[in-house]
Amino acid sequence: MIFSLHIENIAVIKSLDIDFGGGFTVLSGETGAGKSIIIDSLGLLSGARADKELIRRGESYCEVSALFSDINRGARELIADLGFSLEDDTLMLSRRVSREGGSGARLNGRAIPLSVLKELSSALFNIHGQSDNHRLLDKANHLSLLDRFAGICDEVAVYEKKYKEILLVRAEIDSFNRDIRENNRLREMLRYQIDDINALKLKAGEEEALTAESKRLQSLERIKKSCMLADRALSGGEKGAGAVYLVDRAAAALSQLTDAIPEAEALSEKLFDIKYELEDISSSALSLLDGCDEDPTARIDKIEGRLDAISKLKRKYGSTVEEIIAYRDNAEKRLETIENSDEIKEELEKRLEKLSNEARRLAAAISDKRRSAADDLIAKVTETLEFLDMPKVRFGISLEPTADFTPTGLDSAEFLISANAGEEMMPMIKIASGGELARIMLSLKSVLNECDGIDTAIFDEIDTGISGKTSRKVGIKLRRIAEGTQVLCVTHSAQIASLANEHLFISKSEVEGRVQTAVRRLDDEGRVEEIARILGGIEISDLQRSAAREMIEEGKKL
Repeated sequence: MIFSLHIENIAVIKSLDIDFGGGFTVLSGETGAGKSIIIDSLGLLSGARADKELIRRGESYCEVSALFSDINRGARELIADLGFSLEDDTLMLSRRVSREGGSGARLNGRAIPLSVLKELSSALFNIHGQSDNHRLLDKANHLSLLDRFAGICDEVAVYEKKYKEILLVRAEIDSFNRDIRENNRLREMLRYQIDDINALKLKAGEEEALTAESKRLQSLERIKKSCMLADRALSGGEKGAGAVYLVDRAAAALSQLTDAIPEAEALSEKLFDIKYELEDISSSALSLLDGCDEDPTARIDKIEGRLDAISKLKRKYGSTVEEIIAYRDNAEKRLETIENSDEIKEELEKRLEKLSNEARRLAAAISDKRRSAADDLIAKVTETLEFLDMPKVRFGISLEPTADFTPTGLDSAEFLISANAGEEMMPMIKIASGGELARIMLSLKSVLNECDGIDTAIFDEIDTGISGKTSRKVGIKLRRIAEGTQVLCVTHSAQIASLANEHLFISKSEVEGRVQTAVRRLDDEGRVEEIARILGGIEISDLQRSAAREMIEEGKKL
């Protein structure tokens, strides 16, 4: 439940702290005192759109925060799923809106997305106001309300996943059926491209190898000259006075000194090693001449021709041979898809049939539970309506099958009423008056609150369009709801206010030239005065006080 509420810089509220107890709490006060602002503040905390006009004039931001205690199990599980933990069995939610347009939410001081704020607040409290009455008239919301009562929201979510799979498969089938002529044109183009690339029989790395070979062939004369020069320098050629000969002579000379100078032996061995290495280099230099006797012209022409052919393919299919090969592979896959489209389509149709059968089975089970729940909901709402002085009003639910799968199954639902005995059941939007709608809404909400397990229900002017005995019965109903749920109610009805466990009086006053809202918890005499004020009259009379006291005492006995 909401343990305490802090509001700062919202409309006429400068700074306001309200502590709430359990049970049934009413908020009353003169028109314009700030009752609706408190509800709007709670609306911000539930993730409602942040209107900068709510920010108090002259301030740069507004903020609302609430401390929750005795958290229900569903909210606890959601908090755990979000990766948060409860401290001292309490939870703090807050939201801050700046005049520059920024809006931030926090959970126990940690920043959270607005989507998380909405999800979590919906598990902690519900606000029921005039907008809910209009929502109740919208047929699009009736099926979800019935599902909440039936407790099948999880089953509907499972079905919805299957429904989304059906949509994806249908879209794939449609893509095969769309524009057959375009597929034929694409088939011919892909075949041409594949043949064009395959004709050259490309190999990865081929272009680099050909370029290197062409460069070698074009440098044959220079290669032959340089290699032979290197060989003569090393081996000495015909004269035998090359580097190998000279190093050998030096090594032999030093080896003759080993008996006199022992260090000369190591130098001699190093020179012999150099001699062998120079002989290897000379041999390797000569091996570079292999193939240099050929005429390079024909080979160069052949290489250049192939490189030119590769260049033409690069202009069409990719900047490298590897990209051209990848393009061909992709084209082959696309062609295979087109040429096997009938088989693929057949497989998709089989899959669609399987998914449809599974979805139909899930939807049928959901429909059965909806029909059973509809009967129970009608009975409970009718019972509540009779208590709320609407004995002649009949409430019904039209549950009709749909022609095709929908995101919620194979049903459409609409709430119906008959306002007077003997009249035909009609959609609520065509019949219900403001007072009737308020009572129907209260009947539905009281039933739904039982199955939702929400800790706090907030009612904003539930007494609109009703008075007298009916208002009293609405108050009794709220009192009964409060036996299992914290109920906060903004009201102008003395019949409702006199039944509260706690009564908060909202007032406004001028402080330093600015209007400010204040909240005061009323004691017994304060309640008598406020309820007498609500009963009417310019001046409160002893008769009104007596009536107020009597209403309060009567409420204590209920």
